[in-house]
Amino acid sequence: MNGEIENLVNYGDILLSCCIPHDMHWEHRMPAHSIIFVRSGKLVIEGRDRTDEITAGNYVFVRRDSSVNVTKVPLDSEPYRGINFSLPRHELKEYYNRIAATCKKLHHVSPIAQTVNILPQTTALKSLFDSFLPYTDSTETPSDEWLRLKVQEAVMSLLAIDTRFYPTLFDFSEAWKIDLMDFMEQNYTEDLTLEEFASYTGRSLATFKRDFAKISPLPPQRWIMEHRLEKAKTLLLENTATAQDVAYMVGFKNRSHFSQAFKKRFGYAPSNYLKLSAGC
Repeated sequence: MNGEIENLVNYGDILLSCCIPHDMHWEHRMPAHSIIFVRSGKLVIEGRDRTDEITAGNYVFVRRDSSVNVTKVPLDSEPYRGINFSLPRHELKEYYNRIAATCKKLHHVSPIAQTVNILPQTTALKSLFDSFLPYTDSTETPSDEWLRLKVQEAVMSLLAIDTRFYPTLFDFSEAWKIDLMDFMEQNYTEDLTLEEFASYTGRSLATFKRDFAKISPLPPQRWIMEHRLEKAKTLLLENTATAQDVAYMVGFKNRSHFSQAFKKRFGYAPSNYLKLSAGC
């Protein structure tokens, strides 16, 4: 993550607002359906199959339990400013209970499959996000009842846009779990805790460990260490980077820790292994 966040506002993990003067990038898991409004700058969301760019004045819907790469970019001397409004599961259930009959009539409608969906600029969405500004731009705190009513307003706005939002918003099945080994293979060099690995794959820590035991005889920490060291060995054999650079490339923040682990695994310190690979 690069840069600093200014004027960060968070009301109950439902209404969030930020101002970011520099590029900021991180991998993020969306635990709840969310609507994001870009006030200035540009938002880049990279999913598994596509990348979407959302510019100022536009709205985007992101499905729950999605693991995406997010980059917030200032443009034209303006910082990135955005508002994220989440739709909590319990509020959606309450709303569904009131319109269940309508939903059943739409049983033939398929849910929205895409992770990221750029929304049309409707009057309802503009009215909704305009109503957030007195709170995101000041220190005044909205009431829980006000937030609850705004969730209902957001749901109505989405349902009016596309009937596919009915089966999308009101799907209360178990949270989707992304493929564990695929995610680990792609991200073992990232500076993530086990809790973060679990969260990004849609699991609690206990479930993450149980599922991991089904696909590997090694515990997660050991698996990550082994893969980092094997990757380091490959990079050293290519002889294109220093031992210190390799340490950071494979996920070690502490060079001394890397050297000790590498020597214990392969019998040589990384710098000596680099010389051997170079034929010295």
